[in-house]
Amino acid sequence: MTDTRVYPLFVRTAARTGGAATRRHAGLMLAGGALLALLLAGCSGAEEPTPTDSAAATGEASADPTTRAEPSSSPTPTAEATGSPIAQLCGDLLTLQDVYDFNPNYGTAPNYSPTADGLAETATTYNGLTCGWSNQTSGELIEVSVVAPNDVLMTTLKQQADADSQAVPTYGTPPAVDGFFTYAGGVGQAQVFTEQYWVTLSTSAFFEPGDAESLISTVLSHLG
Repeated sequence: MTDTRVYPLFVRTAARTGGAATRRHAGLMLAGGALLALLLAGCSGAEEPTPTDSAAATGEASADPTTRAEPSSSPTPTAEATGSPIAQLCGDLLTLQDVYDFNPNYGTAPNYSPTADGLAETATTYNGLTCGWSNQTSGELIEVSVVAPNDVLMTTLKQQADADSQAVPTYGTPPAVDGFFTYAGGVGQAQVFTEQYWVTLSTSAFFEPGDAESLISTVLSHLG
């Protein structure tokens, strides 16, 4: 027979021992679960890496690796000194009657060509009109030339005339008409500048400014 006095104590002791073990086992399980939860939380809560400023700057620089240079502006070309073609003919500048009124011995010069290095020859290089009348007795030649210069040529010709000749106010009223005269090498040269034309008269018959005045006035009246 079992000792009833001992068995209950054994049972109670075993019960207490089993309960304590169970509680320790449960505690270990809870502690392990908590640790696992912390580990999982640490893994899932990690932040994604963000690009640094240097990386962003590198990305921006690579988007446009080159800088396009602005084209330089071309220099404005300088206007060329030139003259427009003359519409008039020699007979329009001085008619036979005009020449006769100046001197009855003068008439046309059929084989005329501009004198080398003279004002009339210069006029031919700028689309100018050149004409000649000769003294039927002495052979003296009167050369008349007309040029319609652009602004560049007009300025150049005026400066040259002012440097080489003397101003003659009786040829017209400045600035509408600027007159000049010089006598050199046995030839008298008269020059007149209007708003549109450069007019020259050259002959050995001109000794002073007044000798060319009547012919200059007639030519200017025909040019308008």
